[in-house]
Amino acid sequence: MNLQERLMADLKEALRNNDVLRKDAIRMIRAAIKNAEIAWQREATDEEIQGIISREINRRLEALEMFRKGGRDDLVASEEAGIAILKQYLPEQLSREQIVEVVQQVVKELGANGPSAFGPVMRQAMSRLKGKADGRLVSEVVREVLSR
Repeated sequence: MNLQERLMADLKEALRNNDVLRKDAIRMIRAAIKNAEIAWQREATDEEIQGIISREINRRLEALEMFRKGGRDDLVASEEAGIAILKQYLPEQLSREQIVEVVQQVVKELGANGPSAFGPVMRQAMSRLKGKADGRLVSEVVREVLSR
């Protein structure tokens, strides 16, 4: 079962169970996927769908931060629930230690040292970690490893 089919099955289940949060989160993702498919003029692959979901999670995290600053606890809870639902459709994220291992391996392979090598190391690391790790965390680890 691909990701599109899984989203559709989960949407049907949410509708049957009257789970409003899950239903709304899945509908929003399906709309974003549909918009991307229209723009690309083809069907989205599972990897592209995961990218769309990741972007939507990042948007929700930014909104969550704004709601916290504004003291909107009701919206904070709903955004946190939506983020938790969306994370179920992404592959398991790597731990910080696993990311450090991959980055150290990339640095070793490229023979990189110093902050000037950030770009090439980051490109290689992200190509290996795509979908498995948050870009901000990878960037933080790369800076840390290169500063040693």
